[in-house]
Amino acid sequence: MTRQPRILWLLTCKLEDVRGLTSTLKKIFFWNYARNTWQWDLLCVVILIFIFLTPKSWFDGSERPRNMVHQSPVARTLVLSPEVIGNEADRGQIEERVKALTGRVKVEVLDVRKVVDSDGRTRSFEVDIR
Repeated sequence: MTRQPRILWLLTCKLEDVRGLTSTLKKIFFWNYARNTWQWDLLCVVILIFIFLTPKSWFDGSERPRNMVHQSPVARTLVLSPEVIGNEADRGQIEERVKALTGRVKVEVLDVRKVVDSDGRTRSFEVDIR
């Protein structure tokens, strides 16, 4: 008895066998089984086996690498009270105040924004530094 290749089996098999195979594959792919069947229980067991027996190393490198450089030129935004900033147009004075408050030696003030409340009074200043 000679054994025929598997691809020839598809050509020589009965139409009912192929329909049975395709319907089974459709049921598995679209999961047409009810909850109280043995197929459903088998799927749950397979999922639990995957969860508990999957090596942790498969998921260690799954996070995208973070860039070490900040994406925007603004590295930090500080909120300062109006008492700390006497004149919002004087960037030199603001840089000196920020240096004293943060303890950093090199500070560049990029932008100063005034935050006002509903009465129009200045509540604080947002200072973007790098």
